Amino acid sequence: MKPQSPVVSSRPHPHLYEINTWVWLHDLSRKMNRTIRLGDVPDHEWDELQAKGFDCLWLMGLWERSPLGRRIARQHADLQQEYTKALPDWQEYEVVGSPYAIRAYQPDPELGSWEQLKEVLGKLHDRGIKLILDFVPNHTALDHEWTTRHPEYYVQGNSRDVTNFPSKFFPIETSQGIRYLAHGKDPNCPAWTDTAQLNYFNPDTRKALIRELQQIANYCDGVRCDMAMLVLNEVFAQTWKNHVKGDVFPSGEFWTEAISLLPDCMWIAEVYWDREWELQQLGFHFTYDKRLYDRLRHSTPHEVALHLQADPIFQSKLVRFLENHDEPRSAAAFGNVRLPAVGVLMATLPGMRLYHQGQLTGKRIRIPVQLCRAQDEPPDEATVLFYDRILAITNEDVFHAGKWAMLTVRSAGDDSFSNVLAYQWTTDRDWRLIVVNLSPMVAQAYIRLNGELGMELHTSPNYTLYDRFSDLSFEGRREDLLQKGLYVRLDPFGCHIFSVGDGSLEDGKSENKK
Repeated sequence: MKPQSPVVSSRPHPHLYEINTWVWLHDLSRKMNRTIRLGDVPDHEWDELQAKGFDCLWLMGLWERSPLGRRIARQHADLQQEYTKALPDWQEYEVVGSPYAIRAYQPDPELGSWEQLKEVLGKLHDRGIKLILDFVPNHTALDHEWTTRHPEYYVQGNSRDVTNFPSKFFPIETSQGIRYLAHGKDPNCPAWTDTAQLNYFNPDTRKALIRELQQIANYCDGVRCDMAMLVLNEVFAQTWKNHVKGDVFPSGEFWTEAISLLPDCMWIAEVYWDREWELQQLGFHFTYDKRLYDRLRHSTPHEVALHLQADPIFQSKLVRFLENHDEPRSAAAFGNVRLPAVGVLMATLPGMRLYHQGQLTGKRIRIPVQLCRAQDEPPDEATVLFYDRILAITNEDVFHAGKWAMLTVRSAGDDSFSNVLAYQWTTDRDWRLIVVNLSPMVAQAYIRLNGELGMELHTSPNYTLYDRFSDLSFEGRREDLLQKGLYVRLDPFGCHIFSVGDGSLEDGKSENKK
């Protein structure tokens, strides 16, 4: 049985930290000049996660990788170009294969053991941190034992498929003779040639996967489910309709059954194609918010604002992020100029807030997941200070126990108000107002505060707001607030995190009067 602790966090808007397990342990091994596996990680590493306020740790890539997949990854020409871009001096032995071509759901021997994993879980629980591990529902590695012992668990073709579609099917000698299995596939992309596609229309496949999940759940508090929408009945049928004709369309979804059998597990879905709401309805606690990420990178502030008008319950179950192992580094994608705006936005929205290893120090080079080593990059001091501050601010109770609401933004004489987003968090005793300018121009606006939630702003002749982000205070007249709303003027990509009161008097900071 896994260790249990009553102090493990259950905040409704948790902070999740993703670590590339192999790269992390490699870095620790270099620093300490000895081989470090999970059981050897110094306690101060876990202490640092607690000090930064993280609720959950995702050890990405812990499970045993495929020797056959490793060989494919080392010979793949396009991947070799990615390795060279990320790590010019890479060596072949540093290509350890994809963490999403899983040979077995057991810790990779190079990373640790079941006993070490249990020890880590206990240490995290002692610090109030939950452990999240990967689950890859769509496929296994080519050399997973099921491919030879239970080929019926997989989508199968015939010899003609291998001849006509050699990148989609492969022959394999099994306990039942030669079989022709499909590679794992997203219908919009080429097949993953280091994987074998599981057949979700076979009830025995589902049972086998649920047994794997039940085993995993003994060693963690939650699972991050890779490409979770691929195994929805409708999606699976559309992708493999020509190869599962003889199978009965299931009466229920796999996720409904799996989640119902593990109700104490935290379920996180990587999901795209506007399937987020559907997976939430099937029981997922949190679903990726790739739509927000794409709009922050490529769309207008208006499009971002429209996205945030969705149902608050839906919003509270989204995973907000500026980067992860699949996306470019946020320091490179957004740059230091945009970081305050997009970083504050991501950190203060409802839902799970995902931070990625290296993000907090401003790393700019994305690491292909097949590599076990990253290029050395010195920390960017401004980025370190930014994240230290924003993590401390958003660790306050109001951002977890409070009620979130978007606010109306109006013109203050020009159309720059359309680049401003404003929302608030409130509890019975506390209040925060977040204002963000998502444009490269100065913006000004009036913000209409909800009547009962402005607290003492509406009850005295003058008011003072303290910006917890800049440590500056702003004063104004109650009469102006009631007639027009709160006036704000923001620098390009500027932001405020306001609370009521003059915090500058305590900190000795200067005032900026409005």
